[in-house]
Amino acid sequence: MLAGLDVETSSLFQGTRGQQIAGRYKVIPSRPFGHKNGTDKESRQALVVTTENSLRLHAHRPGTLVAMTDYLHERTGGLIGSLSQLIREAAVDAIDSGTEKITKRMLDDIELDHAVQKTRPDRPRAKCARRPKAA
Repeated sequence: MLAGLDVETSSLFQGTRGQQIAGRYKVIPSRPFGHKNGTDKESRQALVVTTENSLRLHAHRPGTLVAMTDYLHERTGGLIGSLSQLIREAAVDAIDSGTEKITKRMLDDIELDHAVQKTRPDRPRAKCARRPKAA
């Protein structure tokens, strides 16, 4: 399985090698998670539950992120990869800070990935960009 954006129009399937690759895979179009109906909300919540259950933070209360499902959707534009990146960065910050839990304030302070910024240029940037820790 491969995952990517605009694979049909990229150079991935071009030329002899691209034809070989194209013959081994099926393109399955996908879209960001929706937010208009109950089924969409259930799907989003299931993804957040699965992601939250994989966290190994000692002070994190299960259900914290699920309660923020709407906020997480708004913040990431429904993009699964962006949601994963946001939560992963928050988890790293929680470990680095010693709090061992994810909070909304922490999520607010994380700058979103390029995919969200590209699809939603109106989305406000993080209040303060995360700075790499000195080695």
